[in-house]
Amino acid sequence: MTGRCRRSGLCYAALGPLLGRRYDRLLMGHFPWSSCLRLRQFVRAGVIATALLSAGWGALWAAERIGPAQRVTVETSVQRQAVFRREDVRPTLARPSADAREFFFTRAIYRGGGYRGAPWRTDFPKADRQFLTILDRLVDLLDAYEMENAVRLDDPDIRKYPFLYALEVGYMYLSEPEVKGLRDYLLAGGFLMIDDFWGSWEWANFETEIRRVLPEYQIVEVPLDHPVFNTVYNIKEIVQVPNLGNAQRGGRTWEQDGVVPHVRGIFDEDGRLMVIINWNTDIGDAWEWAEHPYYPLRYSTYAIEITVNTIVYAMSH
Repeated sequence: MTGRCRRSGLCYAALGPLLGRRYDRLLMGHFPWSSCLRLRQFVRAGVIATALLSAGWGALWAAERIGPAQRVTVETSVQRQAVFRREDVRPTLARPSADAREFFFTRAIYRGGGYRGAPWRTDFPKADRQFLTILDRLVDLLDAYEMENAVRLDDPDIRKYPFLYALEVGYMYLSEPEVKGLRDYLLAGGFLMIDDFWGSWEWANFETEIRRVLPEYQIVEVPLDHPVFNTVYNIKEIVQVPNLGNAQRGGRTWEQDGVVPHVRGIFDEDGRLMVIINWNTDIGDAWEWAEHPYYPLRYSTYAIEITVNTIVYAMSH
C-alpha cells in the first residue's frame, strides 16, 4: 500500500494524475494549479522523450555493432516491445491461466427491461476503466487487468472470476439460465457486488429477482464492525453517493424515495458474505467522475474505499 492521507486513508499522491485540479490543490499549496500542472506535464514529456531517444540510439548502435545479418532480429524485437501492453494478456483457451492476471473487474451482463434498454451497461466502460486505474495505484500487490471484463450470467466462464459487479438491478429480469448461472456461481464461492438502484419500487424488483437465485438465504443489514468495512480502509459511516448532477448542484443526494443509504448482504451457512448490496447510492458514478473538478471529493473517496475493501474481502474469503 502506498502512502495515505492521515485523515481519510486515501492515497492522494497515487490519485494525482486522475484527480487533476484537486490533486494540485492538495499537494501544490498556494501555487496556481494550471502552472504547476503544465510544468509537471512538460517535465514528464521531456523525461519520456529523452528515454525514447536514448533507447533509439542504443538500438541503432547495437545494430551497427552486430552486423546486417542480425539487424532484422533486433529491429523486430524493438517493434514487438513497442506494441506489447499489459492489458493484452487475457486468459483464453489458447492462452491458459499461467499467463492470466490475478484479478479481473467483472461486470455482470443480465437481461433487463423498461425504458433503459440494457441497464447493465450504465457507466460502461468508463467507470470500470477509471476505477481500475485507481486500483492499480492503491493496491500494489493485486495484479489487476486494466480493461473492462463484462460476462453474461449464463456463461460458464463466469466461474473463472471470483468478483462480480452488477448495477441498476431495479430493472433486472433474469432468465432461468441466468438464475441458475448466478446461483451456481455464488454457491461455488463467487462474490457479487450490487450498486446504483434507488427507492422502494426498485428494491422490490431486485428482491424478487435475487430470491429466485437464493431463496433459502436472508437479506440482512451488514454491521459496521464487519470486516468488509475495515479490510483496507476503516469506514465508520455509510455515505450516500449521488449521481454527477445531484453532486454538482449541492442539494439532495437521493433519488426517488431512497433517502437513506443501506449496505445489506446475503451470507452463507459459514458466515461468508456472498452478496453485498449498496442500495440508495451510486458508487459507480463516483468512479466515473472522480476526475471531475466539481464532483465532491468526499463521495469519490468513500466510493473508492468501500470498493477496494469489498474487492480485497472477496478475494481473501
